[in-house]
Amino acid sequence: MAPSKPSSLSLTGRALRLLSAREHSRTELERKLARFEEVPGSLAEVLDKLEAKDFINAQRVVDSVVYRRNAKLGVGRIRQELQAKGLDPEPIAQAVAQLKTTETTRAQEVWRKKFGATATNPSERAKQARFLAGRGFGGEAIAQVVAGAFDPDDV
Repeated sequence: MAPSKPSSLSLTGRALRLLSAREHSRTELERKLARFEEVPGSLAEVLDKLEAKDFINAQRVVDSVVYRRNAKLGVGRIRQELQAKGLDPEPIAQAVAQLKTTETTRAQEVWRKKFGATATNPSERAKQARFLAGRGFGGEAIAQVVAGAFDPDDV
């Protein structure tokens, strides 16, 4: 077997390939492309150009994550994912504020898909609460959903 030929993609090409799959923050691209940087400072230059052309856009990253994840995860987990992407706190705070308004409804839907029936004993209730907490839903939403403080016909 012949040795594999090293890829000749430029940093710009690699960045565009990553961005064509999904939105990435500047921090994510720096992390993923750092090992391919041959000339110090060239990665920052490439990312600056991509940002100037609006290929890298923090608000689109926030919107993308919220759109992809809000049906399955609570505010806590989504906030954690956004922070891990190295985004500024302001757009994260705005997204979290919007998500909090629908958290109980989203928790109800996730709960309904997984369990579908109100817990009949404390251990089942605890299991359901742990499941929702693991998905990043807040205590108030979990308490309402697990206690059955909603009409299952509305969901």
